[in-house]
Amino acid sequence: MATIDRGIEISQGTSDELDLVMTVMETAFGEGFGEAWTRSQLAGILPMTGVSLIIARASQDEIAGFTLSRTVAEESELLLIAVKPDRHRRGIGRMLIDDFIERSRGQGVERVHLEVRDGNPAIVLYEVAGFSPVGRRRNYYHGRDGARFDAITLARTI
Repeated sequence: MATIDRGIEISQGTSDELDLVMTVMETAFGEGFGEAWTRSQLAGILPMTGVSLIIARASQDEIAGFTLSRTVAEESELLLIAVKPDRHRRGIGRMLIDDFIERSRGQGVERVHLEVRDGNPAIVLYEVAGFSPVGRRRNYYHGRDGARFDAITLARTI
């Protein structure tokens, strides 16, 4: 059974926190699937209009998870969501998704979407949060061993 991590605060992140974000990224994404972003990719997208980094803060020096999203017109895309493996099943992922939806709604967004690797266990979390499959990109993710994985696009109206 999942426990709720009540010591987590959700707040806007900054580029000054990229080292902490990368620590989560390196532990949350398995090397075999090609899903993780590099520090330079994160640094490059953060200054762009409509991009938001949200941190699930465990303490001043530790983050438990984060989201990276982009809002354009009436749509928001969840580009990345990650929670440290030792913090899984404590409600942090759901808190981050709920925060993404609420922030999007507050910006007048009508539809939110994301993309996830086929077979990723997080699909259940997204479906519980009201997302439904709307598309598939064949062989989108490329693992380091040459394996390829489809990406499933999920969306919901808010």
